[in-house]
Amino acid sequence: MIRKIGLLCLLCSLVFVGFSQRVYTREEYIQKYRTLAVHEMQRCGIPASIKLAQACLESSNGNSELSRKSNNHFGIKCKSNWTGKRVYHDDDMRNECFRHYNSVEESFVDHSNFLMANPRYSDLFQLDITDYKGWARGLKKAGYATAPHYAESLIKIIEDNKLYVYDHVVNDQQINMITSNGKTQQSTKNLINPYPERKVVFRNGLKSIVVKAGDTPQSIVDEFNMKLWELYKYNDLPDDHRLQVNEILYIVPKRNKALRSAKTHIFQADETMHYVSQKYGIRLKKLYRLNRMRYGERPVAGTKIYLRDKAPN
Repeated sequence: MIRKIGLLCLLCSLVFVGFSQRVYTREEYIQKYRTLAVHEMQRCGIPASIKLAQACLESSNGNSELSRKSNNHFGIKCKSNWTGKRVYHDDDMRNECFRHYNSVEESFVDHSNFLMANPRYSDLFQLDITDYKGWARGLKKAGYATAPHYAESLIKIIEDNKLYVYDHVVNDQQINMITSNGKTQQSTKNLINPYPERKVVFRNGLKSIVVKAGDTPQSIVDEFNMKLWELYKYNDLPDDHRLQVNEILYIVPKRNKALRSAKTHIFQADETMHYVSQKYGIRLKKLYRLNRMRYGERPVAGTKIYLRDKAPN
């Protein structure tokens, strides 16, 4: 009798483990984490298609031992600066140290932070947010993975599952309108802003747009739920500034210095310091301070403009 009870308990535990270790399909995985990928794209400028493709590939759609054991969906190893939890797993070598996360969300966020903090990936953030092929090849070139066909694998996942549609998403309502085959459902009402052809482009890791005919400061702030003073302040513009077609405008604050990939700029005769600050996403006053210049001063053509470190005396 005791033996029968023991066998019954064993069978029950096996059934429980079977249910708890359910295998996710790729479609299920994408549906589950697509919103998280889009939110990280909006926060950091990494295409949602790339984020999802890497997660699918590195975690085997959330089914790998590493992802189940440690919520690590991007195969990020500990590295010397990691102070969080650790887990050990066989990879290129036996018993390698990998980062352990409390949740999948932590893994997605840390993946973004990992790419942003590493200089070898900085050039990727200069690419258009929709250039998933450039990102895939850039990740491989920068050494993210050792697999020889890593870029091609990411591109295939993106194209087979039409993940590139998520690179054009600007709000959660749009995410929910995308079906599992990558098509966008038609809505009976206007859920998107009145400029459906508008592209939000990440320049220097910052959200920006290009002014088109008919735009006014008020129409832009209404479109992006901003305040008028924010638009002027973020772009170092006077209150009476008149928008020009094809002018670049940031819809988030600029930085105190350029990305690591841009250290200096040679000033051209037809440029202004404001143009340089917009080109590299640097606050105009900070740009003047970096170059030990008075605000409003115009350098001569050929001057080396420092974008990250202070100019030498």
